[in-house]
Amino acid sequence: MALWSAFRPILALFLVQRRAALLTGALLAAATVLAGIALLGLSGWFITATAIAGLTSATAFAFDVFAPAAAIRFLALARTAARYGERLTTHDATLGVLAGLRAEVFRNWAQRRAAQRLLKRPARLLFRLTADIDALDSLYLRILVPAAIALCTALAISVALGLMHPLLGLGAGSWLLLTGFGIPLIAARFAAKPSRRRAHALETLRSRTIDLVAGQIDLVMAGRLNAQRNAVMASDRRLSQTDDALNRIEMFVTAGFGIASALLLGGTLYAVALLASGGVIGGPVAALGLLIALAALEPFGGLRRGAVELGRTVLAAKRIGPDIGPLPSPEPPVSPRGKLAVRLDDVSVCYDGSALPTLRHLSLSLIRGERLALVGPSGAGKSTLLALIAGEIAAEAGSIECLPATLLTQKTELFQDSLRDNLRLADPGADDARLLDVLAIAGLAEFVAALPAGLDTMLGEGGFGISGGQARRLALARLLLRDTPLWLLDEPTEGLDGDTARDVLQRLQGQMQGRSVIIATHIRREALIADRLLILERGRIVGAPRRGEQEFDAALAALRPD
Repeated sequence: MALWSAFRPILALFLVQRRAALLTGALLAAATVLAGIALLGLSGWFITATAIAGLTSATAFAFDVFAPAAAIRFLALARTAARYGERLTTHDATLGVLAGLRAEVFRNWAQRRAAQRLLKRPARLLFRLTADIDALDSLYLRILVPAAIALCTALAISVALGLMHPLLGLGAGSWLLLTGFGIPLIAARFAAKPSRRRAHALETLRSRTIDLVAGQIDLVMAGRLNAQRNAVMASDRRLSQTDDALNRIEMFVTAGFGIASALLLGGTLYAVALLASGGVIGGPVAALGLLIALAALEPFGGLRRGAVELGRTVLAAKRIGPDIGPLPSPEPPVSPRGKLAVRLDDVSVCYDGSALPTLRHLSLSLIRGERLALVGPSGAGKSTLLALIAGEIAAEAGSIECLPATLLTQKTELFQDSLRDNLRLADPGADDARLLDVLAIAGLAEFVAALPAGLDTMLGEGGFGISGGQARRLALARLLLRDTPLWLLDEPTEGLDGDTARDVLQRLQGQMQGRSVIIATHIRREALIADRLLILERGRIVGAPRRGEQEFDAALAALRPD
Protein backbone atom coordinates (compact mmCIF):
# COMPACT_ATOMS: atom_id res chain seq x y z
CA MET A 1 0.00 0.00 0.00
CA ALA A 2 2.83 2.39 0.81
CA LEU A 3 4.43 1.63 -2.56
CA TRP A 4 1.14 2.21 -4.38
CA SER A 5 0.45 5.48 -2.55
CA ALA A 6 3.92 6.73 -3.54
CA PHE A 7 3.49 5.85 -7.22
CA ARG A 8 -0.20 6.67 -7.63
CA PRO A 9 0.14 10.40 -8.51
CA ILE A 10 3.06 9.66 -10.83
CA LEU A 11 1.18 6.88 -12.63
CA ALA A 12 -1.87 9.12 -12.90
CA LEU A 13 0.23 11.80 -14.59
CA PHE A 14 1.72 9.21 -16.98
CA LEU A 15 -1.72 7.95 -17.97
CA VAL A 16 -3.26 11.39 -18.37
CA GLN A 17 -0.53 12.84 -20.56
CA ARG A 18 0.67 9.97 -22.79
CA ARG A 19 -1.61 6.97 -22.21
CA ALA A 20 -1.79 5.84 -25.85
CA ALA A 21 1.94 6.25 -26.46
CA LEU A 22 2.89 4.42 -23.27
CA LEU A 23 0.56 1.52 -24.05
CA THR A 24 1.81 1.36 -27.63
CA GLY A 25 5.42 1.32 -26.44
CA ALA A 26 4.70 -1.54 -24.03
CA LEU A 27 2.98 -3.57 -26.79
CA LEU A 28 5.86 -2.95 -29.19
CA ALA A 29 8.36 -3.98 -26.51
CA ALA A 30 6.45 -7.22 -25.92
CA ALA A 31 6.26 -7.84 -29.66
CA THR A 32 10.03 -7.33 -29.93
CA VAL A 33 10.82 -9.91 -27.26
CA LEU A 34 8.28 -12.47 -28.45
CA ALA A 35 9.44 -12.09 -32.04
CA GLY A 36 13.04 -12.65 -30.92
CA ILE A 37 12.16 -15.80 -28.99
CA ALA A 38 9.99 -17.09 -31.83
CA LEU A 39 12.78 -16.35 -34.30
CA LEU A 40 15.31 -18.29 -32.24
CA GLY A 41 13.00 -21.26 -31.73
CA LEU A 42 11.80 -21.39 -35.33
CA SER A 43 15.36 -21.13 -36.63
CA GLY A 44 16.39 -24.07 -34.45
CA TRP A 45 13.39 -26.08 -35.61
CA PHE A 46 14.07 -25.23 -39.25
CA ILE A 47 17.76 -26.17 -39.08
CA THR A 48 17.01 -29.46 -37.33
CA ALA A 49 14.09 -30.33 -39.60
CA THR A 50 16.15 -29.53 -42.70
CA ALA A 51 18.98 -31.73 -41.46
CA ILE A 52 16.64 -34.63 -40.81
CA ALA A 53 14.82 -34.15 -44.11
CA GLY A 54 18.13 -34.25 -45.96
CA LEU A 55 18.90 -37.78 -44.78
CA THR A 56 16.86 -39.25 -47.64
CA SER A 57 16.03 -37.94 -51.07
CA ALA A 58 12.32 -38.59 -50.64
CA THR A 59 11.98 -36.45 -47.55
CA ALA A 60 14.31 -33.81 -49.00
CA PHE A 61 12.09 -33.25 -52.02
CA ALA A 62 8.92 -33.32 -49.94
CA PHE A 63 10.13 -30.89 -47.29
CA ASP A 64 8.73 -27.34 -47.65
CA VAL A 65 11.56 -24.86 -47.02
CA PHE A 66 9.76 -21.79 -48.26
CA ALA A 67 7.14 -21.30 -45.55
CA PRO A 68 9.58 -21.59 -42.61
CA ALA A 69 12.14 -19.41 -44.39
CA ALA A 70 9.50 -16.75 -45.05
CA ALA A 71 8.38 -16.93 -41.42
CA ILE A 72 11.98 -16.48 -40.25
CA ARG A 73 12.44 -13.44 -42.49
CA PHE A 74 9.14 -12.00 -41.31
CA LEU A 75 10.07 -12.46 -37.66
CA ALA A 76 13.50 -10.89 -38.23
CA LEU A 77 11.99 -7.83 -39.91
CA ALA A 78 9.18 -7.62 -37.37
CA ARG A 79 11.66 -7.79 -34.50
CA THR A 80 13.76 -4.97 -36.01
CA ALA A 81 10.75 -2.75 -36.74
CA ALA A 82 9.19 -3.40 -33.34
CA ARG A 83 12.45 -2.63 -31.56
CA TYR A 84 12.85 0.66 -33.44
CA GLY A 85 9.23 1.62 -32.79
CA GLU A 86 9.46 0.60 -29.14
CA ARG A 87 12.56 2.69 -28.50
CA LEU A 88 11.14 5.68 -30.33
CA THR A 89 7.72 5.50 -28.68
CA THR A 90 8.70 4.67 -25.10
CA HIS A 91 11.52 7.19 -24.85
CA ASP A 92 9.53 9.97 -26.54
CA ALA A 93 6.57 9.35 -24.24
CA THR A 94 8.72 9.11 -21.12
CA LEU A 95 10.72 12.22 -21.88
CA GLY A 96 7.53 14.10 -22.68
CA VAL A 97 5.92 13.09 -19.38
CA LEU A 98 9.06 13.99 -17.43
CA ALA A 99 9.19 17.40 -19.13
CA GLY A 100 5.60 18.03 -18.09
CA LEU A 101 6.41 16.80 -14.60
CA ARG A 102 9.25 19.33 -14.30
CA ALA A 103 6.83 22.11 -15.18
CA GLU A 104 4.34 20.83 -12.57
CA VAL A 105 7.00 20.69 -9.85
CA PHE A 106 8.35 24.15 -10.74
CA ARG A 107 4.87 25.68 -10.65
CA ASN A 108 4.25 24.13 -7.25
CA TRP A 109 7.53 25.48 -5.89
CA ALA A 110 6.53 28.92 -7.16
CA GLN A 111 3.69 29.07 -4.63
CA ARG A 112 4.21 31.60 -1.87
CA ARG A 113 4.91 29.21 1.03
CA ALA A 114 7.04 26.89 -1.07
CA ALA A 115 9.00 29.80 -2.53
CA GLN A 116 9.97 30.93 0.96
CA ARG A 117 11.21 27.44 1.85
CA LEU A 118 13.07 27.29 -1.45
CA LEU A 119 15.06 30.42 -0.60
CA LYS A 120 16.47 28.59 2.41
CA ARG A 121 17.48 25.47 0.46
CA PRO A 122 17.71 26.29 -3.28
CA ALA A 123 19.70 23.11 -4.00
CA ARG A 124 16.59 21.11 -3.11
CA LEU A 125 14.63 22.39 -6.12
CA LEU A 126 17.61 21.75 -8.39
CA PHE A 127 17.75 18.15 -7.21
CA ARG A 128 13.98 17.68 -7.56
CA LEU A 129 13.97 19.07 -11.10
CA THR A 130 16.96 16.98 -12.21
CA ALA A 131 17.93 13.83 -10.31
CA ASP A 132 14.58 13.02 -8.71
CA ILE A 133 12.58 13.44 -11.91
CA ASP A 134 15.24 11.58 -13.92
CA ALA A 135 14.89 8.71 -11.42
CA LEU A 136 11.23 8.37 -12.37
CA ASP A 137 12.07 7.22 -15.90
CA SER A 138 12.88 3.87 -14.24
CA LEU A 139 9.21 3.53 -13.27
CA TYR A 140 8.12 3.06 -16.89
CA LEU A 141 11.24 2.07 -18.80
CA ARG A 142 12.81 -0.26 -16.22
CA ILE A 143 9.89 -1.51 -14.13
CA LEU A 144 6.47 -1.36 -15.82
CA VAL A 145 7.52 -2.19 -19.39
CA PRO A 146 9.98 -5.00 -18.48
CA ALA A 147 7.44 -6.48 -16.03
CA ALA A 148 4.72 -6.49 -18.70
CA ILE A 149 7.12 -8.01 -21.24
CA ALA A 150 8.27 -10.66 -18.77
CA LEU A 151 4.70 -11.62 -17.89
CA CYS A 152 3.71 -11.93 -21.56
CA THR A 153 6.85 -13.95 -22.25
CA ALA A 154 6.17 -16.36 -19.38
CA LEU A 155 2.61 -16.93 -20.59
CA ALA A 156 3.68 -17.37 -24.23
CA ILE A 157 6.47 -19.83 -23.36
CA SER A 158 4.16 -21.73 -21.03
CA VAL A 159 1.64 -22.12 -23.85
CA ALA A 160 4.33 -23.06 -26.42
CA LEU A 161 5.89 -25.75 -24.21
CA GLY A 162 2.45 -26.78 -22.98
CA LEU A 163 1.57 -27.80 -26.55
CA MET A 164 4.41 -30.32 -26.31
CA HIS A 165 3.22 -31.54 -22.92
CA PRO A 166 0.99 -29.78 -20.35
CA LEU A 167 3.29 -30.56 -17.42
CA LEU A 168 6.28 -29.14 -19.30
CA GLY A 169 4.42 -25.87 -19.99
CA LEU A 170 3.13 -25.61 -16.43
CA GLY A 171 6.54 -26.31 -14.92
CA ALA A 172 8.40 -23.91 -17.21
CA GLY A 173 5.84 -21.13 -16.70
CA SER A 174 5.89 -21.56 -12.92
CA TRP A 175 9.70 -21.53 -12.87
CA LEU A 176 9.80 -18.37 -14.97
CA LEU A 177 7.34 -16.52 -12.74
CA LEU A 178 9.02 -17.72 -9.56
CA THR A 179 12.61 -16.91 -10.50
CA GLY A 180 12.00 -14.16 -13.05
CA PHE A 181 10.08 -12.00 -10.58
CA GLY A 182 11.45 -13.47 -7.35
CA ILE A 183 15.09 -12.60 -8.01
CA PRO A 184 14.35 -8.91 -8.82
CA LEU A 185 12.07 -8.63 -5.77
CA ILE A 186 14.77 -10.00 -3.49
CA ALA A 187 17.30 -7.65 -5.10
CA ALA A 188 14.94 -4.70 -4.64
CA ARG A 189 14.61 -5.53 -0.95
CA PHE A 190 18.37 -5.63 -0.41
CA ALA A 191 19.01 -2.59 -2.65
CA ALA A 192 16.35 -0.35 -1.06
CA LYS A 193 18.56 1.05 1.70
CA PRO A 194 21.76 1.63 -0.37
CA SER A 195 19.64 3.08 -3.18
CA ARG A 196 18.08 5.63 -0.82
CA ARG A 197 21.48 6.35 0.69
CA ARG A 198 22.85 6.96 -2.79
CA ALA A 199 20.08 9.49 -3.51
CA HIS A 200 20.76 11.33 -0.25
CA ALA A 201 24.53 11.24 -0.82
CA LEU A 202 24.14 12.61 -4.35
CA GLU A 203 21.90 15.44 -3.14
CA THR A 204 24.36 16.29 -0.36
CA LEU A 205 27.28 16.19 -2.78
CA ARG A 206 25.56 18.56 -5.21
CA SER A 207 24.49 20.93 -2.43
CA ARG A 208 27.94 21.06 -0.87
CA THR A 209 29.61 21.50 -4.26
CA ILE A 210 27.28 24.39 -5.10
CA ASP A 211 28.07 25.97 -1.74
CA LEU A 212 31.80 25.50 -2.39
CA VAL A 213 31.67 27.10 -5.84
CA ALA A 214 29.23 29.91 -5.05
CA GLY A 215 30.60 30.79 -1.62
CA GLN A 216 34.36 30.63 -2.17
CA ILE A 217 34.98 34.21 -1.03
CA ASP A 218 32.91 33.83 2.13
CA LEU A 219 34.50 30.47 2.90
CA VAL A 220 38.02 31.87 2.49
CA MET A 221 37.27 34.86 4.69
CA ALA A 222 35.78 32.59 7.36
CA GLY A 223 38.64 30.11 7.11
CA ARG A 224 36.23 27.30 6.18
CA LEU A 225 37.38 26.53 2.63
CA ASN A 226 39.29 23.36 3.55
CA ALA A 227 36.45 22.20 5.79
CA GLN A 228 33.99 22.61 2.91
CA ARG A 229 36.27 20.73 0.54
CA ASN A 230 36.58 17.90 3.07
CA ALA A 231 32.79 17.82 3.36
CA VAL A 232 32.50 17.51 -0.44
CA MET A 233 35.02 14.66 -0.48
CA ALA A 234 33.19 12.90 2.37
CA SER A 235 29.96 13.04 0.37
CA ASP A 236 31.77 11.69 -2.67
CA ARG A 237 33.13 8.77 -0.63
CA ARG A 238 29.66 7.92 0.64
CA LEU A 239 28.37 8.04 -2.92
CA SER A 240 31.14 5.67 -4.07
CA GLN A 241 30.35 3.25 -1.25
CA THR A 242 26.68 3.09 -2.18
CA ASP A 243 27.58 2.62 -5.85
CA ASP A 244 29.79 -0.33 -4.92
CA ALA A 245 26.99 -1.88 -2.86
CA LEU A 246 24.46 -1.50 -5.68
CA ASN A 247 26.90 -2.88 -8.26
CA ARG A 248 27.44 -5.96 -6.10
CA ILE A 249 23.69 -6.53 -5.81
CA GLU A 250 23.30 -6.14 -9.58
CA MET A 251 26.13 -8.66 -10.09
CA PHE A 252 24.33 -11.18 -7.86
CA VAL A 253 21.10 -10.62 -9.79
CA THR A 254 22.91 -11.38 -13.05
CA ALA A 255 24.40 -14.51 -11.52
CA GLY A 256 20.98 -15.55 -10.18
CA PHE A 257 19.40 -15.20 -13.61
CA GLY A 258 22.25 -17.21 -15.11
CA ILE A 259 21.75 -20.05 -12.62
CA ALA A 260 17.97 -19.99 -13.07
CA SER A 261 18.36 -20.04 -16.86
CA ALA A 262 20.79 -22.96 -16.67
CA LEU A 263 18.41 -24.95 -14.45
CA LEU A 264 15.47 -24.21 -16.77
CA LEU A 265 17.49 -25.27 -19.80
CA GLY A 266 18.66 -28.44 -18.06
CA GLY A 267 15.14 -29.32 -16.99
CA THR A 268 13.74 -28.63 -20.46
CA LEU A 269 16.50 -30.74 -22.04
CA TYR A 270 15.62 -33.65 -19.79
CA ALA A 271 11.91 -33.26 -20.46
CA VAL A 272 12.15 -33.03 -24.26
CA ALA A 273 14.55 -35.97 -24.29
CA LEU A 274 11.94 -38.08 -22.48
CA LEU A 275 9.20 -36.84 -24.81
CA ALA A 276 11.31 -37.47 -27.92
CA SER A 277 12.33 -40.97 -26.78
CA GLY A 278 8.69 -41.76 -26.12
CA GLY A 279 7.72 -40.59 -29.61
CA VAL A 280 5.54 -37.75 -28.32
CA ILE A 281 7.55 -35.10 -30.19
CA GLY A 282 10.10 -35.19 -32.96
CA GLY A 283 13.65 -33.88 -33.09
CA PRO A 284 12.82 -30.48 -34.66
CA VAL A 285 10.16 -29.81 -32.03
CA ALA A 286 12.63 -30.81 -29.31
CA ALA A 287 15.13 -28.29 -30.71
CA LEU A 288 12.39 -25.68 -30.78
CA GLY A 289 11.63 -26.28 -27.11
CA LEU A 290 15.29 -26.13 -26.09
CA LEU A 291 15.94 -22.85 -27.87
CA ILE A 292 12.77 -21.31 -26.43
CA ALA A 293 13.92 -22.30 -22.95
CA LEU A 294 17.37 -20.89 -23.68
CA ALA A 295 15.95 -17.40 -24.29
CA ALA A 296 13.08 -17.63 -21.78
CA LEU A 297 14.69 -15.69 -18.92
CA GLU A 298 16.29 -13.03 -21.11
CA PRO A 299 13.25 -10.67 -20.95
CA PHE A 300 13.34 -10.80 -17.14
CA GLY A 301 16.86 -9.35 -17.26
CA GLY A 302 15.28 -5.99 -18.05
CA LEU A 303 14.02 -5.90 -14.47
CA ARG A 304 17.54 -6.08 -13.09
CA ARG A 305 18.35 -2.38 -13.17
CA GLY A 306 14.84 -1.37 -12.21
CA ALA A 307 14.95 -3.58 -9.12
CA VAL A 308 18.30 -2.15 -8.03
CA GLU A 309 17.02 1.42 -8.50
CA LEU A 310 13.56 0.80 -7.01
CA GLY A 311 14.47 2.35 -3.67
CA ARG A 312 15.68 5.53 -5.39
CA THR A 313 12.57 5.60 -7.59
CA VAL A 314 10.23 5.21 -4.60
CA LEU A 315 12.08 7.97 -2.74
CA ALA A 316 11.78 10.27 -5.76
CA ALA A 317 8.07 9.49 -6.08
CA LYS A 318 7.48 10.26 -2.39
CA ARG A 319 9.33 13.56 -2.74
CA ILE A 320 7.67 14.69 -5.94
CA GLY A 321 4.20 13.19 -5.54
CA PRO A 322 2.90 15.95 -3.23
CA ASP A 323 4.17 18.59 -5.68
CA ILE A 324 2.15 17.50 -8.72
CA GLY A 325 -1.38 17.82 -7.42
CA PRO A 326 -3.76 20.44 -8.77
CA LEU A 327 -2.65 23.89 -7.74
CA PRO A 328 -5.07 25.92 -5.64
CA SER A 329 -6.64 28.79 -7.52
CA PRO A 330 -5.15 32.07 -6.33
CA GLU A 331 -7.64 34.09 -4.41
CA PRO A 332 -8.11 37.53 -5.98
CA PRO A 333 -7.47 40.43 -3.62
CA VAL A 334 -10.54 41.87 -1.98
CA SER A 335 -10.85 45.55 -2.83
CA PRO A 336 -11.66 47.78 0.13
CA ARG A 337 -14.80 49.84 0.10
CA GLY A 338 -14.98 53.59 -0.27
CA LYS A 339 -11.79 55.58 -0.74
CA LEU A 340 -9.43 53.10 0.89
CA ALA A 341 -6.53 51.49 -0.95
CA VAL A 342 -5.56 49.12 1.89
CA ARG A 343 -7.39 47.93 4.98
CA LEU A 344 -5.93 45.45 7.47
CA ASP A 345 -7.99 44.36 10.44
CA ASP A 346 -6.38 42.54 13.41
CA VAL A 347 -3.82 40.74 11.20
CA SER A 348 -1.20 38.36 12.59
CA VAL A 349 1.60 36.62 10.66
CA CYS A 350 3.83 33.79 11.86
CA TYR A 351 6.54 32.18 9.72
CA ASP A 352 6.93 28.41 9.63
CA GLY A 353 9.10 27.17 12.46
CA SER A 354 8.84 30.42 14.40
CA ALA A 355 7.48 30.36 17.95
CA LEU A 356 6.55 34.05 17.92
CA PRO A 357 4.49 35.94 15.33
CA THR A 358 6.21 38.51 13.15
CA LEU A 359 3.14 40.75 13.02
CA ARG A 360 0.75 40.85 15.96
CA HIS A 361 -2.88 42.03 15.78
CA LEU A 362 -1.98 44.77 13.34
CA SER A 363 -4.64 47.08 11.87
CA LEU A 364 -4.18 49.96 9.45
CA SER A 365 -5.93 51.87 6.66
CA LEU A 366 -4.47 53.67 3.66
CA ILE A 367 -6.47 56.20 1.67
CA ARG A 368 -6.22 56.10 -2.11
CA GLY A 369 -3.45 58.38 -3.27
CA GLU A 370 -1.82 58.48 0.17
CA ARG A 371 1.88 57.73 0.70
CA LEU A 372 2.88 55.77 3.78
CA ALA A 373 6.42 55.05 5.01
CA LEU A 374 7.09 52.04 7.26
CA VAL A 375 9.96 52.77 9.64
CA GLY A 376 11.46 50.95 12.57
CA PRO A 377 14.45 48.77 13.50
CA SER A 378 15.50 45.75 11.47
CA GLY A 379 13.25 42.79 12.21
CA ALA A 380 10.29 44.97 13.16
CA GLY A 381 8.16 43.45 10.37
CA LYS A 382 8.32 46.07 7.60
CA SER A 383 9.15 43.69 4.75
CA THR A 384 6.71 41.13 6.14
CA LEU A 385 3.93 43.69 6.05
CA LEU A 386 4.68 44.54 2.41
CA ALA A 387 4.79 40.85 1.47
CA LEU A 388 1.46 40.33 3.25
CA ILE A 389 -0.25 43.11 1.33
CA ALA A 390 1.30 41.87 -1.94
CA GLY A 391 -0.06 38.36 -1.30
CA GLU A 392 3.39 36.78 -1.03
CA ILE A 393 2.55 35.37 2.40
CA ALA A 394 -0.72 34.48 4.09
CA ALA A 395 -2.04 35.82 7.35
CA GLU A 396 -2.61 33.51 10.29
CA ALA A 397 -5.55 35.62 11.44
CA GLY A 398 -7.39 38.78 10.48
CA SER A 399 -8.70 40.18 7.21
CA ILE A 400 -6.91 41.93 4.33
CA GLU A 401 -8.42 44.17 1.69
CA CYS A 402 -6.29 45.99 -0.89
CA LEU A 403 -6.17 47.23 -4.45
CA PRO A 404 -4.05 45.37 -7.03
CA ALA A 405 -0.44 45.94 -5.98
CA THR A 406 3.12 45.62 -7.28
CA LEU A 407 5.96 44.84 -4.88
CA LEU A 408 9.45 46.22 -5.54
CA THR A 409 11.69 44.05 -3.36
CA GLN A 410 15.05 44.95 -1.89
CA LYS A 411 16.88 42.63 -4.27
CA THR A 412 16.60 43.16 -8.00
CA GLU A 413 16.00 39.75 -9.60
CA LEU A 414 17.48 39.65 -13.09
CA PHE A 415 18.01 36.57 -15.22
CA GLN A 416 20.45 35.36 -17.85
CA ASP A 417 18.34 36.56 -20.72
CA SER A 418 17.85 39.59 -22.94
CA LEU A 419 16.91 43.03 -21.63
CA ARG A 420 13.60 42.68 -23.45
CA ASP A 421 12.65 39.40 -21.78
CA ASN A 422 13.78 40.60 -18.36
CA LEU A 423 11.38 43.54 -18.73
CA ARG A 424 8.54 41.44 -20.13
CA LEU A 425 8.35 39.50 -16.90
CA ALA A 426 6.17 42.40 -15.74
CA ASP A 427 4.07 42.62 -18.92
CA PRO A 428 4.49 39.77 -21.45
CA GLY A 429 2.44 41.65 -24.03
CA ALA A 430 4.47 44.87 -24.00
CA ASP A 431 5.90 45.90 -27.38
CA ASP A 432 9.30 47.50 -27.92
CA ALA A 433 7.85 51.02 -27.98
CA ARG A 434 6.34 50.50 -24.54
CA LEU A 435 9.59 49.03 -23.22
CA LEU A 436 11.64 51.93 -24.51
CA ASP A 437 9.14 54.36 -23.00
CA VAL A 438 9.48 52.94 -19.46
CA LEU A 439 13.25 52.68 -19.88
CA ALA A 440 13.33 56.38 -20.68
CA ILE A 441 11.30 57.17 -17.57
CA ALA A 442 13.67 55.00 -15.53
CA GLY A 443 16.69 56.88 -16.92
CA LEU A 444 18.08 54.07 -19.09
CA ALA A 445 17.25 55.39 -22.54
CA GLU A 446 20.79 56.56 -23.34
CA PHE A 447 22.33 53.39 -21.88
CA VAL A 448 20.15 51.10 -24.03
CA ALA A 449 20.60 53.26 -27.14
CA ALA A 450 24.38 52.92 -26.78
CA LEU A 451 24.22 49.12 -26.70
CA PRO A 452 24.93 47.49 -30.10
CA ALA A 453 22.14 44.92 -29.62
CA GLY A 454 19.72 47.30 -27.87
CA LEU A 455 16.90 45.41 -26.21
CA ASP A 456 18.39 42.14 -27.45
CA THR A 457 21.46 42.62 -25.25
CA MET A 458 21.99 39.52 -23.16
CA LEU A 459 22.54 39.87 -19.42
CA GLY A 460 24.67 37.48 -17.43
CA GLU A 461 23.44 35.40 -14.54
CA GLY A 462 21.86 37.60 -11.89
CA GLY A 463 22.16 40.62 -14.21
CA PHE A 464 25.93 40.33 -14.55
CA GLY A 465 27.27 42.97 -16.91
CA ILE A 466 25.39 46.00 -15.61
CA SER A 467 25.93 48.11 -12.51
CA GLY A 468 23.84 48.04 -9.35
CA GLY A 469 22.27 51.38 -10.22
CA GLN A 470 21.33 50.19 -13.72
CA ALA A 471 19.85 47.00 -12.25
CA ARG A 472 17.73 49.08 -9.89
CA ARG A 473 16.54 51.23 -12.78
CA LEU A 474 15.52 48.06 -14.65
CA ALA A 475 13.51 47.07 -11.59
CA LEU A 476 11.89 50.53 -11.68
CA ALA A 477 11.05 50.02 -15.37
CA ARG A 478 9.38 46.70 -14.54
CA LEU A 479 7.41 48.43 -11.79
CA LEU A 480 6.14 50.97 -14.33
CA LEU A 481 5.13 48.20 -16.73
CA ARG A 482 2.82 46.70 -14.12
CA ASP A 483 0.78 49.94 -13.87
CA THR A 484 -1.10 49.01 -10.68
CA PRO A 485 -2.83 51.56 -8.39
CA LEU A 486 -0.82 50.43 -5.34
CA TRP A 487 2.97 50.39 -5.11
CA LEU A 488 4.85 48.57 -2.36
CA LEU A 489 8.49 49.69 -2.24
CA ASP A 490 10.98 47.86 -0.02
CA GLU A 491 14.01 50.13 0.43
CA PRO A 492 14.06 51.11 -3.28
CA THR A 493 17.39 53.04 -3.16
CA GLU A 494 19.28 50.92 -0.61
CA GLY A 495 22.88 50.25 -1.73
CA LEU A 496 22.94 53.00 -4.36
CA ASP A 497 25.25 55.99 -4.23
CA GLY A 498 23.69 59.30 -3.26
CA ASP A 499 23.34 60.82 -6.72
CA THR A 500 21.91 57.64 -8.25
CA ALA A 501 19.57 57.14 -5.31
CA ARG A 502 18.19 60.66 -5.51
CA ASP A 503 17.69 60.33 -9.27
CA VAL A 504 15.84 56.99 -8.92
CA LEU A 505 13.70 58.42 -6.12
CA GLN A 506 12.88 61.52 -8.13
CA ARG A 507 11.80 59.37 -11.08
CA LEU A 508 9.65 57.26 -8.79
CA GLN A 509 7.96 60.37 -7.41
CA GLY A 510 7.27 61.56 -10.93
CA GLN A 511 5.14 58.44 -11.56
CA MET A 512 3.34 58.34 -8.20
CA GLN A 513 0.62 60.76 -9.16
CA GLY A 514 -2.73 59.15 -8.37
CA ARG A 515 -1.17 56.02 -6.88
CA SER A 516 -1.12 54.78 -3.32
CA VAL A 517 2.37 54.03 -2.05
CA ILE A 518 3.75 52.13 0.92
CA ILE A 519 7.51 52.30 1.32
CA ALA A 520 9.62 50.40 3.88
CA THR A 521 12.79 52.30 4.70
CA HIS A 522 15.62 53.10 7.06
CA ILE A 523 16.71 56.14 5.04
CA ARG A 524 15.50 59.71 5.52
CA ARG A 525 15.37 60.62 1.83
CA GLU A 526 12.89 57.78 1.13
CA ALA A 527 10.65 58.61 4.11
CA LEU A 528 10.46 62.26 3.04
CA ILE A 529 8.07 61.36 0.20
CA ALA A 530 5.50 60.02 2.68
CA ASP A 531 2.40 61.78 3.94
CA ARG A 532 2.37 59.58 7.04
CA LEU A 533 4.85 57.41 8.94
CA LEU A 534 4.01 54.05 10.48
CA ILE A 535 6.47 53.17 13.23
CA LEU A 536 6.80 49.42 13.85
CA GLU A 537 8.45 47.63 16.75
CA ARG A 538 8.36 43.85 17.16
CA GLY A 539 5.44 43.50 14.80
CA ARG A 540 3.27 46.16 16.42
CA ILE A 541 2.39 49.73 15.46
CA VAL A 542 3.75 52.09 18.10
CA GLY A 543 3.15 55.35 16.25
CA ALA A 544 1.53 56.82 13.12
CA PRO A 545 2.42 60.56 12.88
CA ARG A 546 1.39 62.65 9.87
CA ARG A 547 3.39 65.28 8.06
CA GLY A 548 3.43 68.52 9.99
CA GLU A 549 3.25 66.86 13.38
CA GLN A 550 6.16 67.07 15.81
CA GLU A 551 6.38 63.27 16.08
CA PHE A 552 6.74 63.09 12.28
CA ASP A 553 9.82 65.34 12.31
CA ALA A 554 11.29 63.48 15.30
CA ALA A 555 10.87 60.12 13.55
CA LEU A 556 12.50 61.48 10.39
CA ALA A 557 15.45 62.79 12.39
CA ALA A 558 15.99 59.31 13.87
CA LEU A 559 16.38 57.74 10.43
CA ARG A 560 19.67 57.22 8.67
CA PRO A 561 20.72 60.37 6.77
CA ASP A 562 21.19 60.35 2.99
